[in-house]
Amino acid sequence: MSQQKILELTERTNVTAREMATKRKAGVIPAVIYSQGKAAESFWVDYIAFDKVYKAAGQSSVITLKVGKKSVNAIIQDTELHPLNSRFMHADFYQVRMDEKLEAHVPLLFIGESKAIRELGGVLVKTVEEVEVRCLPGDLPHEIQVDLAKIDSFEDHIQIKDIALPKGVEILGEPETVVA
Repeated sequence: MSQQKILELTERTNVTAREMATKRKAGVIPAVIYSQGKAAESFWVDYIAFDKVYKAAGQSSVITLKVGKKSVNAIIQDTELHPLNSRFMHADFYQVRMDEKLEAHVPLLFIGESKAIRELGGVLVKTVEEVEVRCLPGDLPHEIQVDLAKIDSFEDHIQIKDIALPKGVEILGEPETVVA
């Protein structure tokens, strides 16, 4: 985690649909923190701050949630988008323990240039866009790079087992699955 991502939350009590709409127009969205063995907790989060952190962290980076003087480590587990304008309507966070492995989906970033595409006129087919990994939260990568330079001919392909992983990260998919 190169830069710490922090979101400040304020407590939320039961509100009516009308109050929820008013709050959203005022620039905050409802959020829930889930954690193992504890009841879910409801909060408000500033829309602009959440949008900025989501762009930087996505759903595969640990962020810090601050509620008053209390801080917790979490990942963004899920979001709800408005069907017409794709603005965030709701966010779910999952509190993580830094000493306990977690499972998360991490996007693949395809880098490099394939000789089969550049010189032979081939077309790159990506069959997998993200992989499920298991690791400690501190080791969770924002993305995993896949080097396309390994594809020299039309018979070549990259499988999950060929992906170079950061230390402490394990992919949970079938090793023989073709990625590109």
